[in-house]
Amino acid sequence: MATEKSVLPQSTNPVREGDPQWGGELLDLGAYLRRVGYTGPRTATADALFALHRAHRESITFENIDVALERGVSLDVEDLQDKLVERGRGGYCFEQNLLFAVVLERLGFTVSRMLARVRLGTDQTRYRAHTALIVTVGEDRWLADVGFGARGLVEPIAFEPGARSRVAAWNWQLGTDGDQFVLRSLRGEDWFDLYAFRVERHFQVDFDVSNYFTAHHERSTFTGKVIAMHGTTRAQRTLVDRTLVTQHPDGRTEHTELTADEAVDLLRHSFAITLSEQEALLLRQRLTAPLPPLQEAS
Repeated sequence: MATEKSVLPQSTNPVREGDPQWGGELLDLGAYLRRVGYTGPRTATADALFALHRAHRESITFENIDVALERGVSLDVEDLQDKLVERGRGGYCFEQNLLFAVVLERLGFTVSRMLARVRLGTDQTRYRAHTALIVTVGEDRWLADVGFGARGLVEPIAFEPGARSRVAAWNWQLGTDGDQFVLRSLRGEDWFDLYAFRVERHFQVDFDVSNYFTAHHERSTFTGKVIAMHGTTRAQRTLVDRTLVTQHPDGRTEHTELTADEAVDLLRHSFAITLSEQEALLLRQRLTAPLPPLQEAS
């Protein structure tokens, strides 16, 4: 496999399995596996990793509804389990990948949690707004990421410069830029930078800080709008407020403008996000122009 010239760290310094800062002992593993429909072996093998990754991506949608409704986003395992597993909601990268990490550790995988800078085709330096995972299986390491949204990996990609992954019509490449790894997707004939990260050890508090900025700051990509994304082998779909963009494997892109009611119905059905009646009402308010101040129902 081709490699790129770069000075890169040799170790991810993985946090030891069972580190209490991540709260993995609080996870209801059986409930999670039922949520994503995984019935395979509970073993730390590459086959299990790939199957779990695809099952999670197909079952749990990327969405920022709590941010759009001006609520906080908790990264505590019990809250992640309640939201993403028990209540049938989705979540954004911090929620999805940190939940997936403790699932993998409970199954015996060694996992390193990384903070990444989203690029989306530009080399502009942005704050670390994304989470990705490096998973060790025997002598091999894989980049796993169930939380990037529509354009994200369907399956893990080998964690080595030059590695490529192809699933159906979608392609990814792991490149380098100095001391950073860069995940890219193929758009037409060109590689498109998704995000970049350095290999270093992070702690729970690092994710808490990035998560708080992402959920609350006016300059965050995720505040002030409703976002939902889901990518499968059949299509990559992104909803931003009332605009749905669908990317097809053959390169076709469709833009569909929706009413507030249609957008909420899409979230509930096509994106398979379970919403309470109160959440649906608040979302219709948020998606109706002019946007009124949000008020929780008493």
